Amino acid sequence: MNVLVDTNVILDVLLERHPFYKDSFVIFQLMDQNIISGHLSAASMTDIFYLLRKSKYSITELYPVMDDLAAFFKVSPVNETTIADALALRWKDFEDAVQFMVAKENGIECIITRNAVDYETTDIACVSPAEFIASFKEKG
Repeated sequence: MNVLVDTNVILDVLLERHPFYKDSFVIFQLMDQNIISGHLSAASMTDIFYLLRKSKYSITELYPVMDDLAAFFKVSPVNETTIADALALRWKDFEDAVQFMVAKENGIECIITRNAVDYETTDIACVSPAEFIASFKEKG
């Protein structure tokens, strides 16, 4: 299953943000076991770099972390069409509109995010890490 992992879920793991860390880490484990294929938008990569740099990572620590993310996730591009289509949606949260369009352009089946209510669509399932794990366990 192809999933787009939202920026907040990545940050939950890298910054060990509790109480979200545990469920978000399970998403990484499912990817590591090749049970799901994790995608990350190119826009998330820049956001993650910026936010980690502002938090606790030095530049020398940060680049290896970003290298690992780029190797672990399939990084999906954000291009002119992605932006135009996201703008056309007129969502309250433009970043979420971009994430949604990246998912749509890349055949993603599910967006894993902690702010699913901000995704103003039913075209693609948008669930929290906990909801994804529960659904995954239900399906066996």
